[in-house]
Amino acid sequence: MPVSADLTVLVGRSLIALLFLAGALQKAIDPTAAMQLLIGFRLPADLVWPALGFNAVAGVMVLAGWAVRPLAFLLAGYCAVTSFFHLIPDDPWQMSIFVKNWAIAGGCLVLAAHGPGRYVLKQSV
Repeated sequence: MPVSADLTVLVGRSLIALLFLAGALQKAIDPTAAMQLLIGFRLPADLVWPALGFNAVAGVMVLAGWAVRPLAFLLAGYCAVTSFFHLIPDDPWQMSIFVKNWAIAGGCLVLAAHGPGRYVLKQSV
């Protein structure tokens, strides 16, 4: 893969990672919105904490380039499942989030197919 393609993969991978890291930070700072969404679907509000943890760990790992292929499949599934919390046809804002989640799932699938590219942090053993 040419250097420019590797840089493009790094930037794309970083943007996807930052989205999940920002989601973790948002849940940490003010979990109320996510908790209300869960309660509205008759789910335990405390599910926000494992979601926060998954978002944070996944974001760091994708950013670092570690286990990107399997993790990207998991993230695509996560985006697909969580998109249904936003399937509210009467609310244009929620529908844009619904569609955005599917677009992110698509980006994650591309990442799963092509891997992290050349630029990854080496793991020390």
